[in-house]
Amino acid sequence: MFTGIITDIGTIMELEQAGDLRARIRTSYDTAGIDMGASIASDGVCLTVIALGDDWYDVQISAETVSKTNLDGWMVGKRVNLERALKVGDELGGHIVSGHVDGVAEIIQMRDEGDSTRVTLRAPVELARFIAPKGSVALNGTSLTVNEVEGDTFGINFIPHTKEATTWGDAKIGDRINLEIDTLARYVARLAEAG
Repeated sequence: MFTGIITDIGTIMELEQAGDLRARIRTSYDTAGIDMGASIASDGVCLTVIALGDDWYDVQISAETVSKTNLDGWMVGKRVNLERALKVGDELGGHIVSGHVDGVAEIIQMRDEGDSTRVTLRAPVELARFIAPKGSVALNGTSLTVNEVEGDTFGINFIPHTKEATTWGDAKIGDRINLEIDTLARYVARLAEAG
C-alpha cells in the first residue's frame, strides 16, 4: 500500500529485455534500508526490488505489467516518481493507493493558471465512470484531487510544489499517464451494480 505522496524522483539507468523487462533505477533513498523483495511504486506501479547497489535498485517487470501501463515508454534517462511502501504509523497525506494501475490516460490539454498548471486528461472509457469531481485519483503514482469531469475527460490542477517535487514539471500534451482509480470509488460502483 502507498499514499500517493512522492518521496523521490528516480532516473532509469538501464533497461534490459531478458524474458521480462529488467530496469535499474537510480534513487536518493538510503538503499541500505531497502530489503530485497521490498515494494517501491515507480510512476505508480508497484514493483519488487530484486537487486540493490549504493544508489540504485533493480526491478523485474512482467509483460502483463508493461502491457497495462506506460512502462513500455520507459527509456534510459527518464525521470520517474518513486514512493516506498506505507509502514504502520506513517502519515496518510494522500489517499490509499495500491500500485496496481487500472489503465493509461492521456494528457490532452495544459494551460497555466497563475503559478499553477491546469491539466486535462482523457481516461479510458471503461474507467471514466469511476472518476468524480473532488474525488481522488493516482496519476503516475501521485495522489491528486479531480477538479472537473466531462464524459471521459477530467481536470487536475498542479501547484508549483507538486511540479517541483514530482515529475509533473516535465509533463506535456500527448504524455501517457498511469491511472489508478480510488479504491473506495471502485467498491461503491460495485455495490451500486449489485443493488
